[in-house]
Amino acid sequence: MKTVLLVIDIQNDYFPGGKYPLVNPLEAAQKAYMILQCLREQGGYHVHIQHVSKKPDATFFISGDRGTDIHDSVAHFEGEPIVYKHEPNAFLNTDLLELLRGWEIERVVITGMMTHMSVDATARAASDLGFKVIVVEDACATRDLNYGDTTIPAEHVHKAFLAALKSYGKVMKSEEIIALLAGELEK
Repeated sequence: MKTVLLVIDIQNDYFPGGKYPLVNPLEAAQKAYMILQCLREQGGYHVHIQHVSKKPDATFFISGDRGTDIHDSVAHFEGEPIVYKHEPNAFLNTDLLELLRGWEIERVVITGMMTHMSVDATARAASDLGFKVIVVEDACATRDLNYGDTTIPAEHVHKAFLAALKSYGKVMKSEEIIALLAGELEK
């Protein structure tokens, strides 16, 4: 099955010192990197997705700001595909769908940030577009959210969204994905 890895929004603003830090972003990025390296070594497909806000009142991912840069933990190499997006859904108003159809992709493996926003929106869209979807649970990160007077811890936000995404595809750990992809790419 032709598979692509999507590395979504693993950008500086989500890390300590950034404008919108998440909970444990480095741990998630390191897991995403392991999968990325597996695909690089085996010649598999992968795409970096980079969010650049077009909103005039944006507080992070501001065009021209270092915070929009892809984090060094999953560095983008020259010549590797990159898709620039301006909305949570990586397919919306981008050339991602055209790129994947050109490669005849059947399955997307999703890593990135934030679990409750771009990972969720992209996974649902991918499923709606007919792709098989796998979300890598330990290669995604999010943050605490507030609703009224209640703070929902990032761990609960993350797990709640992963539980819902199981309706759109599989949710797996990075080690399981690496074993699956390595076995498929060797054939």
